[in-house]
Amino acid sequence: MAWGFETDPEFQAELDWVDAFVRDEVQPVDLLIGNARDLRDPLRAELIPPLQQKVRERGLWACHLGPELGGPGYGQLKLALMHEILGRSPAAPVVFGCQSPDSGNAEVLARFGTDDLKKRYLEPLVDGRIVSAFSMTEPQGGSDPTGFTTRAALDGDEWVINGEKWFSSHARFASFLIVLAVTDPDAAPHRRQSMFVVPADTPGITNVRNVAVAGQADADGAHAYLRYDDVRIPADHLLGERGQGFAVAQTRLGGGRIHHAMRTVGLVREAFDMMCERALSRVTKGEQLARKQLVQAMIADSWIEIEQFRLLVLRTAWRIDQYNDYSRVRADIAAVKATMPKVLHDVAARAVQIHGSLGISNEMPFGAWVLESFQMGLADGATEVHKTNLARTLLAGYAPADGLFPSGHLPARRAAARERFAARIERAVHAG
Repeated sequence: MAWGFETDPEFQAELDWVDAFVRDEVQPVDLLIGNARDLRDPLRAELIPPLQQKVRERGLWACHLGPELGGPGYGQLKLALMHEILGRSPAAPVVFGCQSPDSGNAEVLARFGTDDLKKRYLEPLVDGRIVSAFSMTEPQGGSDPTGFTTRAALDGDEWVINGEKWFSSHARFASFLIVLAVTDPDAAPHRRQSMFVVPADTPGITNVRNVAVAGQADADGAHAYLRYDDVRIPADHLLGERGQGFAVAQTRLGGGRIHHAMRTVGLVREAFDMMCERALSRVTKGEQLARKQLVQAMIADSWIEIEQFRLLVLRTAWRIDQYNDYSRVRADIAAVKATMPKVLHDVAARAVQIHGSLGISNEMPFGAWVLESFQMGLADGATEVHKTNLARTLLAGYAPADGLFPSGHLPARRAAARERFAARIERAVHAG
């Protein structure tokens, strides 16, 4: 089945190469390593770098970055077509140098970092020699960053950070963290915080424990509970201006949300393909599952939902390219973010059902994907928050309808139309 819009032949050749490369060389590696981001894993060190080198030689390394940072500078629409292929494999984003949270952290450093910060942190990050973590969420606050309490106080030529952070993904093997902290508690809510680069080996940082997400392969836990006790960093490790932390975070999260959605298209396609193969392979009561009407309904519903979601993602990517400003496409990104977990949940759950008892076993990925759909509904802002923000944005473009009550909507509009076309109505009556 053809899935894509046509693109230019030159880029289509690259997509074809990516498709074959991910299928034949990257997906087999997924079966052997736990976390492709963990640079300490000797098996990872043996398997991943040769694949990364092939991607570099092809000119497809870090495609979200411009040539000045070592990437080809693809627009979001091209990235969408590429990322939906990478979404089939957990290791593929690492192999192509566009994994989260490093990709978003690289964009923040590129846009807001000083030349020295770029030299010390951005260059090795983009090169794949180190990994990073984004330390934003706190135990008492997640989707509402105005409730965060971690503080950063300026003491001479140093910032001193105190507080606790939760779900700082991949912090246990990160070389540096990007930390959001309150610097101006008396300012307006969205001007109270600032963003910092914090070296992971800075004294005062305690990894209280690592937490694994249910259903994911990383049994040691990819998400860290961190405590910051008088953590001192140089004053020049501020990203952007003081009080600009919320804006810096939104710049980063906007890209992260849409890129995650692009990869989710590939993930749900994988579930759909396996569902269809199962329906054609399994025979029960003398006929294929594919001939059962309820199974056909599950397949049809899944295809429709995937196509709707993919079109929404591609349209949003196109709009980002047009405006070159995430803030002008916030409503579209919110819609994508709110749609993503439901599509994955529904398609993966149907795949479980069609596979029967095999579907709930650890020999198939569907159970993990169902659980991941709930993680998608929480990470980077809860689904409910994005829905309410989207609704507010949409409603801001409307005004109350004059005379809607008690006269009614259609009678009022009909009366206005009669008044507007009174002369023509009169001629029509006489002509009749």
